[in-house]
Amino acid sequence: MKFHRHFFKRIAIFLSIMGPGIITANVDNDANGIATYSVAGASFGYSMLWYLIFIALAVALIQEMSSRMGCITGKGLADLIRENFGIKFTFLVILILFLANLANTVGNLAGLAAAGELFKIPKYISVIGGAFIIWLLVIKGSYEKIEKVFLSACLIYFTYIFSGILAHPSWQEVFKSTLKPSFHFNSHYLNIVIALVGTSIAPWMQFYQQSAVRDKGIRPEEYIYARYDTWIGTLMMMVVAFFIVVACAATLHIKGISINTAEEAALALTPVAGKYCEILFAIGLINAALFSTSIIPISTSYAICEAFGWESGIGQSFKEAKVFYFIY
Repeated sequence: MKFHRHFFKRIAIFLSIMGPGIITANVDNDANGIATYSVAGASFGYSMLWYLIFIALAVALIQEMSSRMGCITGKGLADLIRENFGIKFTFLVILILFLANLANTVGNLAGLAAAGELFKIPKYISVIGGAFIIWLLVIKGSYEKIEKVFLSACLIYFTYIFSGILAHPSWQEVFKSTLKPSFHFNSHYLNIVIALVGTSIAPWMQFYQQSAVRDKGIRPEEYIYARYDTWIGTLMMMVVAFFIVVACAATLHIKGISINTAEEAALALTPVAGKYCEILFAIGLINAALFSTSIIPISTSYAICEAFGWESGIGQSFKEAKVFYFIY
């Protein structure tokens, strides 16, 4: 009985702490990432799957460090960069982050527009409507409410698992390719490998997760649960990426269909894997675009405000953190 009480107590603590790691990792599967995984599967089939194991280990390691620094120091990453390297270096880092995040956000809004058109929604309505909903959520919501919405959005990524199953892949080939490394020396292959790493390990992730851990007030003695949160998030992220590659490899690659975007992948899946596969793929793309367009600008606001000592945090009111919300 004592063991059961202790076990359920630990579960309750984890549930109260989880969020930053799971949200960060899942947002990394944004519209740009989904496009990269789709192109990888369509271009090279299952042969790209083995890379995901090593990418997952790298993501878990890097994000775990971010979570640890936020938990132990109680400060954001931009805070620590300024304290250790000075304001000039910090300004350069934040400028690069701002430009990278801006480009990423534009790409995700483009993905939202394209995904909306798959459901016959005009791009101006989907982009403006989506941006307004996101803005309203962040401006009006508390940290606790926003985190619950984001955690719920993580579950929608499982549509890609169903898409992969509906594609009816050769599971023997899938497992063989996952465990048996292969490599090709040509420019297109190397570009895709670099893109897989680049889309999975993005700078905004470290800034956002560390700030989220700080905002949530996770104490050093609770750090082990924050680590579990990061590991579970990384696992979820890679499972989704795995099934995106599988879905496109099992349908588009074997038919010799080439694609350049995630929406092209969704459209191309219809005649090969059926309408339901396309619908699930498109729903996942809309969710990813909205989700990432919510989070990535928040990481920008966190970083800029921390770098220059301004009040920041979703838990703050608009009056308390005007600069934070203005930048957002």
